[in-house]
Amino acid sequence: MLCNGKLEGRWDSMSGSYGAPAAGVAPRAQMPPQPVVEATRPQWFAVQTRYRFEKRVVAQLNRKRCEVYLPLLTEHHSWSDRQQVVTVPLFPGYAFVHIDRSHDARRAVLQTAGLIGFVSFGGMVAAVPTKQIEDLKLLLQEKGLFSLHPFVHAGQRVRIRGGCLHGLEGVLVQHEKSKLLISIESIQRSLAIEIQGYELELI
Repeated sequence: MLCNGKLEGRWDSMSGSYGAPAAGVAPRAQMPPQPVVEATRPQWFAVQTRYRFEKRVVAQLNRKRCEVYLPLLTEHHSWSDRQQVVTVPLFPGYAFVHIDRSHDARRAVLQTAGLIGFVSFGGMVAAVPTKQIEDLKLLLQEKGLFSLHPFVHAGQRVRIRGGCLHGLEGVLVQHEKSKLLISIESIQRSLAIEIQGYELELI
């Protein structure tokens, strides 16, 4: 089953249910026509998985030909008799899927062993901005020095100019001028990176 399909309605909750029009809301037939391209365009969404089921969930979604992204961190483990390099989820319990809002796409994701559901706020499933996913991929690809940081949303947003992290956007930490925070709002997680030596511009 493909993860992308025809748009069928408004996405209302974490379970992906489509509700009836609320009081005072015009029926669908009276609503202004929406552009088909915009309606069916895939978007990124955060999903929650069971503990240590992230890679299994991703493998299953890949078999369904669903585009999925699991940020991984490389760790070096040492024992008295051996050393091993392992990859672990950067954000344990979370992954990101790239689908449209159709019933078929949602169902294909939800019918995955080990997957709990879509991350939602106030009962509404919110899309993850593509820029946040792109910045996260860039940071991990370039192996930039970063660390987990308490979630921060508000602050002066800046963009890195030049260098291997060109175009990376984040929030400048006011009390630590040499750090930039990359935040994924949907899962309330932030990463702090060292920006000493980089040129910044205000956004």
